[in-house]
Amino acid sequence: MKIMKKKLGDLLYENGLISQEQLNEALEEQRKSKRKLGDVLLAQGYITEQQLIEVLEFQLGIPHVNLFKYQIDPAVTQIIPESMAKRYQVLPFMKEGSKLLVAMADPLDYFAIEDLRMSTGFRIEPAISSRDELQRAIAHYYGLRDSMSQMMGELPTAEEIEETEITDESSPVVRLVNQMIQQAAHLRASDIHIDPSENDVAIRYRIDGLLRTERHLPKQMQGFVTARLKIMARLNIAERRLPQDGRIKMQVDLKMIDIRVSSLPTMHGEKIVMRLLDLSTGVKPIEQLGFGDYNSVAFREMIEHPYGILLITGPTGSGKTTTLYSALNVLNVESSNIITVEDPVEYQLEGINQVQVNPGIGLTFASGLRSILRQDPNIIMVGEIRDNETAEIAIRASLTGHLVLSTLHTNDAVSTVLRLQDMGVEPYLIASSLLGIVSQRLVRRVCPDCRQTYEPTEQEAILLESHGISTERLQRGKGCGNCNHTGYRGRVAIHEVLRIDRQMREIISLGSSVETIRNAAKEQQMITLMEDGLRKVGEGITSIQEVMRETVAY
Repeated sequence: MKIMKKKLGDLLYENGLISQEQLNEALEEQRKSKRKLGDVLLAQGYITEQQLIEVLEFQLGIPHVNLFKYQIDPAVTQIIPESMAKRYQVLPFMKEGSKLLVAMADPLDYFAIEDLRMSTGFRIEPAISSRDELQRAIAHYYGLRDSMSQMMGELPTAEEIEETEITDESSPVVRLVNQMIQQAAHLRASDIHIDPSENDVAIRYRIDGLLRTERHLPKQMQGFVTARLKIMARLNIAERRLPQDGRIKMQVDLKMIDIRVSSLPTMHGEKIVMRLLDLSTGVKPIEQLGFGDYNSVAFREMIEHPYGILLITGPTGSGKTTTLYSALNVLNVESSNIITVEDPVEYQLEGINQVQVNPGIGLTFASGLRSILRQDPNIIMVGEIRDNETAEIAIRASLTGHLVLSTLHTNDAVSTVLRLQDMGVEPYLIASSLLGIVSQRLVRRVCPDCRQTYEPTEQEAILLESHGISTERLQRGKGCGNCNHTGYRGRVAIHEVLRIDRQMREIISLGSSVETIRNAAKEQQMITLMEDGLRKVGEGITSIQEVMRETVAY
């Protein structure tokens, strides 16, 4: 197939997808960043990946291929070396005589096509595939396979293991671990779990909040992989009886990834969990946190207050720290002295003094908070309130002219008041110091590439109407290569914002029950987690199943 050599920008402009002004802005950014024009347009939000695929498919006749519907022969993938596949974001998926069909993120990259032709000797027939789908396919078909086979062939016994096996960058063990982390980053995984069992070791990735098993490693690999990760995280490699925590920073595809590493002794060896944080994404603006109009106004009013305490609550992994950092970013002005005490410091913010907790030397949240109060702060952020001492100091700080932001592990906004009382904080102190409580959860977004409209069932319609939401059409994902056939891609927060007004202070100061506080919150027209989630269902952002999964228990 002969492709007409036409510039992508001209093609998109002619089809009315971008304006001349947007094209000029993107070309200017391209000159500065040296990135491809398509990547710039996608990053700036001028086009979606689906629009790009459709234009190339229908205007130039370049076929769109879903790689996960093909049974790709591993021998075909070996025609193009892994390094070249990753550099150009391509994957060969079929061979027909002297013709090689290659899926590409950018099928108009004529330099790449020519380089592939020269390297392989085949005539290259390009097809278009989404970037996410390609990254997953490249990770799947190249992935850990070469390192695993090489490692199994060269595997020494436990007695023969040498330090070079886990420190030399060219050794199979090191390559295996690096590729495991790279694959997780490509799949947008938030965590990697290395779970030992009696007979093998499971590698599991948490993607959009749900764990899935990616592959199993032979049992004899366990010691080598664990030792390599401990060296990377600067942990004690000889200590296998006690839990350890460490940190790794590494570059994946020109992006810095921060990895928190935790080891835990189990019956079948040490379990390792790694939390991945993409440092290149930076702190999200409040507008991108998923707050509805009412909740957004309430949240901004609370963080702009000169003193008091604001609590963000929810279970582990519900995005509490992300919300805190977004608030700090808004408050970070020259006239304010902002100090944080965190465990660990996740994002480093310019102009903010951040303290890392270190219990080993006596630097806890409580002791750090006491020291912070002697540093003339305007705004204090405490990573988490874990005990009575920290709670008491934080609340008293908020009563003496400081704005205090912190997190707490509770099921909803209202039960947070009871949790503070359980910690031993007097109701009158809670009432006089609290500005508000934000409870949140993360639900999966409907995949934008395979979303389809459907008519709600009778049960779904009744549920929506009972919460004042009337809609004749809902959205759900059909499942495609971009979302790993789950129908969901990415996550969005749902919120419950409890404002502490004069009436609420009086109720809390009396030590009232959770039910009394909840009834007062309803009179205050507080939007519950479920209501906020169902509103997002009505807007086509998520599904009823996701909202119920995260909220029905509480």
